[in-house]
Amino acid sequence: MQWVKDGAVPATEALEQDAAMCRQHAWREAQYNSWAYRPYGWSPYAGGRRFGGGWPYGPYYDPFFEEARLTDFCMRAKGYELVPVEKSAPAQNAPAEKPPA
Repeated sequence: MQWVKDGAVPATEALEQDAAMCRQHAWREAQYNSWAYRPYGWSPYAGGRRFGGGWPYGPYYDPFFEEARLTDFCMRAKGYELVPVEKSAPAQNAPAEKPPA
């Protein structure tokens, strides 16, 4: 898979700069969400009844998946599109030379 912008692969420096910035922002947001907003243990909500929360993401929230999702979102917001890279034909092995007898 390759990020392209306007139908062409952008210059390596521009692509790396945009990707690095998106990864940094995504990492920061995923870490903030995983520690700042996540209650620990059981939370008293809903009229005094207790339930296992994990608000807003649920008990199976994984900051690594969230980081990947946010990075993808950031790159798409910058105008990039993720497209498959065409496979090149496998190189044909040259016939091996026979050793002198």
